[in-house]
Amino acid sequence: MTDTSAMTGLEELPPVLPIFPLTGALLLATGQLPLNIFEPRYLAMVHDAMESHRLIGMVQPKDPETNLMEPEIYRIGCAGKICEFGELPNGMLRITLEGVCRFEILEELSVATQYRQVKADYGNFLHDLEPMRCREIDRHALHDVLHHFLEFEEGVNDWQALSHLEDDSLVNSLSMICPFSPVEKQALLEAKDIASRSNLLICLLQMMLQQVQTHRTVQ
Repeated sequence: MTDTSAMTGLEELPPVLPIFPLTGALLLATGQLPLNIFEPRYLAMVHDAMESHRLIGMVQPKDPETNLMEPEIYRIGCAGKICEFGELPNGMLRITLEGVCRFEILEELSVATQYRQVKADYGNFLHDLEPMRCREIDRHALHDVLHHFLEFEEGVNDWQALSHLEDDSLVNSLSMICPFSPVEKQALLEAKDIASRSNLLICLLQMMLQQVQTHRTVQ
């Protein structure tokens, strides 16, 4: 099942969000994140969300190696709307979240549900809901570093498949699909705006290229 409707404003963002802590999972506005859901608590979370606002807050645990049931989490996450929903034969769910707006966790609530819920504040990220008014990123610099990056990274689409995207979608999509560490992904999530995220993205790709070139030289 696919839902093509879109959020239109802050009034449609609920003050209380269920959260899904998942290491390495980055969701940004306009981006799409496919997920396989199999744990009972998160199956319940998805079904409950489908019956209400269809929004889930994606957050990262602070410790990427944690096995705790309720790990400490970063305070900044991104709310995603369930835009695709499917039931698999083994009882799992296959969903896709479309990034809507980032949020800050004001407090975690004491709830009866198996899954965690938080009080969310979207106030510092309202610009996530607004289309870009003009080009603010250096697409030439991004193209240059991405071209070299694609020479050794097979898991990322080629530039031609991405170059038609608008600035915000391009930067957000690359931030989500490039193989950065959890800490780096959190930094990209918390970047103030698209221009800041683009600059950070370029720096991270350049650092990755330098590491690869150094590794090849040593070999």
